[in-house]
Amino acid sequence: MLLIAAALRERLRELLAVAREHGLAALVEVHDERETASALEAGAELIGVNHRDLNTFEIDLTLTERLRPSIPREVTVVAESGIRGREDARRMREAGADAILVGELLMRSSDPAACIRDLASA
Repeated sequence: MLLIAAALRERLRELLAVAREHGLAALVEVHDERETASALEAGAELIGVNHRDLNTFEIDLTLTERLRPSIPREVTVVAESGIRGREDARRMREAGADAILVGELLMRSSDPAACIRDLASA
């Protein structure tokens, strides 16, 4: 399930507990240092760094590079949004992301399977 830290604030810990009780993995989405700290304090084990600012819709691929050092290695990090190809995927891997979440790139691709193979080769 997706839990957006900016929207949940004080309910985040409670909803993470409910997810665990029901055997669900919860991806806690963050966009800045404060939200990352909140996610970690709440016990998130899977953090998604959303490069898209949900207020302005601007993309900042430096977020994973900036936030990853503050996230313990045992916490899985997913780089989300704004990944436009192999070079961006490689950049996220080099920044320490464990996975990427890609949507728009695949939706716009005439050959999504080839696109996935290209990303996987990064």
